Amino acid sequence: LWLNMNIVLTAFNIYLFLPLLGGVGSQPMRKYSCVSLSTQQLNIRNLVSYEKQKVPVNAIMFITTKGIKICVSPDQKWVQSAIKKIDQKRTTRGK
Repeated sequence: LWLNMNIVLTAFNIYLFLPLLGGVGSQPMRKYSCVSLSTQQLNIRNLVSYEKQKVPVNAIMFITTKGIKICVSPDQKWVQSAIKKIDQKRTTRGK
């Protein structure tokens, strides 16, 4: 009985922690992904970077100066402006 319990616990632990080791193929797993989108317009001055996401929803994840991640629809006009501003800042810093 004790041996069977150890086998069950070991199998359960492997099941729980295996996904933490990596994603499918060579793609790393995201630590955070958008499942819902904010409809509120953000202050562009408070945004430092962004990531594009296609799955599970098409979204732009903005990261604020405080490290907060906010997901929005890429179809909004202000979102495209914010992306351009962030890209310009990156280009300017790189020179």
